[in-house]
Amino acid sequence: MNAPHPIDQFKKFKYEITRFMMIYKFALDQMETKIEVLKEEFQSLHDYSPIEHTKSRLKSPESIMNKMFRKNHELTFESIKQNIKDIAGVRITCSFISDIYRIKDMLCNQSDLRVLEVKDYIQNPKPNGYQSLHLLVEVPVYMSNGEERACVEIQIRTIAMDFWASLEHKIFYKYNKDVPEHLTRELKSAADSANALDHQMERLHREIQEIKDAENERDEEELRRIIINNQQFTLPNNLLRLLGGGED
Repeated sequence: MNAPHPIDQFKKFKYEITRFMMIYKFALDQMETKIEVLKEEFQSLHDYSPIEHTKSRLKSPESIMNKMFRKNHELTFESIKQNIKDIAGVRITCSFISDIYRIKDMLCNQSDLRVLEVKDYIQNPKPNGYQSLHLLVEVPVYMSNGEERACVEIQIRTIAMDFWASLEHKIFYKYNKDVPEHLTRELKSAADSANALDHQMERLHREIQEIKDAENERDEEELRRIIINNQQFTLPNNLLRLLGGGED
């Protein structure tokens, strides 16, 4: 039996790797759509959106291959799927720490997503000061010949956490030598400062929300009152229910 022609082998490999990468690309597209739906809902129906912005990325085949070699894994598509969980990644930047957990709960409650892992580096920061919430979710992708499932890594951070992490990455990116101890201390100190800022802004946000809630209650009470001939009346709840303005 004749051996496959090299061109035919190349075409087959190209088809397989293209399909493999497309599955992760489509999974990423679905996650971006889910996040955009949440963002638009909050912008339209609530006072503000907890999602400031998002950023997504798909690892290149070269990056995937290099990571497999570094970890001494077999270079097959099945091995890649089992051993590399961050081929597709989404980063969500939030306004406040409480928003991080709010977004996390909303994503985890979506029935078509399977949560594989949660790493909370906010409650348990890394030694260098890194903070973020990581979710690993499995997303269904419906291809022409059936369903596939692909992992997407989701990182959720505040603006301050993202600022620190981005600069830390730029400072030490591909730095193979030991980092001087004094720089490590300064970096950790900067992370602590960012964390203190997050908690201060969270407190301010909570206090302002309490003031707004109190004002809304006063506005509601004012709407219930009418004044006739200098005499004040409170509208009965049954009338408000009839008009659709009262509590159930």
